[in-house]
Amino acid sequence: MSVFDALVGQPMAAHELAVAVWDAELVLDGQAGPAMTHAWLFVGPPGSGRSVAARAFAQALQCKNGGCGTCQDCLDVVNHTHPDVVITEPIGVHYGVEDVREIVAQASGAPLRGRWRVFILEDADRLESQQMDWKPANVLLKAIEEPAPHTVWILCAPSLQDVIPTIKSRCRVVSLRTPTVQEVTDVLIEKYDADPTLAATAARLSQGHIGQARRYIRDEDMRARHLAVMNLPSSLVTLDACISAAANFVEGAEEHMKGATKGRDSAEREDVRQVYGVGARGIEVRGASKALSDLEKTQKKRARRVRSDAVDLALLDLLAFYRDVLMVQWGADVGLINSEFEDQLREAAASSTPEVTMRRLEEVLRTREVLSGNAVPKMVLEALFATLKDPVAVR
Repeated sequence: MSVFDALVGQPMAAHELAVAVWDAELVLDGQAGPAMTHAWLFVGPPGSGRSVAARAFAQALQCKNGGCGTCQDCLDVVNHTHPDVVITEPIGVHYGVEDVREIVAQASGAPLRGRWRVFILEDADRLESQQMDWKPANVLLKAIEEPAPHTVWILCAPSLQDVIPTIKSRCRVVSLRTPTVQEVTDVLIEKYDADPTLAATAARLSQGHIGQARRYIRDEDMRARHLAVMNLPSSLVTLDACISAAANFVEGAEEHMKGATKGRDSAEREDVRQVYGVGARGIEVRGASKALSDLEKTQKKRARRVRSDAVDLALLDLLAFYRDVLMVQWGADVGLINSEFEDQLREAAASSTPEVTMRRLEEVLRTREVLSGNAVPKMVLEALFATLKDPVAVR
């Protein structure tokens, strides 16, 4: 067994990382190990397994057996309890400068227990933001250029184009591909004991995104949200319906956010109270108040991101719907992503033209881009749904 067995449909990446782990042993012995380097950039589309690959690599670097998956070091990495493996993701839509400074400060030290200090940055494409005068990427750059001994950086991003050149040029790139629908189906059945029919549906609807497929088979609410998106286009018959649909979209994202963050938020607040003591007095009260205030800000940022991601996932489902409509209109000999809704797809295809469908696809894509900034979701979605209702009138 190897930790790299978790990489679905990535034989080339798994081999490259295994060779790097072998050479990492040479580096630890003071020898040359050309396959190992201190900065890595894992790129691949959503669902390709960037995070899985990064964690597997971290396990293998800490493991004395090259990534057995069963030793204490391997288990600690999986459980997020290894002191020398730090996994970070942006709390809000983008990384903050102070967030990156804190990570860089941690990276200056020597390993506490393991063989390497490994820092995994999820969503490295979010190091840049047009709204920021001082980029978090600039803070990270110096740490990557001049790393501490036995420090390894692993950045994850959707593509090379999403990472600024100064960071990209200093990293070794590992490219991942989207697993096939069959590969994802097999994983859901073999690893998660999913019903074969549900597994095949989840793999197809997720378009090879293993994480989304796994959530689909486990989360009935997610399946209900997908059904609601499939029924959306036919409901946009009046402007009032468009406004109502936008409100429902936002409310659905809000409910998802509350369910996803409530337990974690409560546990974090309780941890702060335990640290400072219930009923603390004097200076401890001030310390607890500041800690709780900082925590509240962090939780608000996280809630905003979870809410934003929920809206974006629904828009991706909407894109898949119109993609299927276009395939029907073109008579393309390809499988439909939402084949169980074929009647609705054919009805939508018959009531418009390929040009109109392309316009709708463009509007959904544009909306995703607008919402990646600081736009008000409800207003943007109202405009989108009005356009989907009558794309020719608003051209």
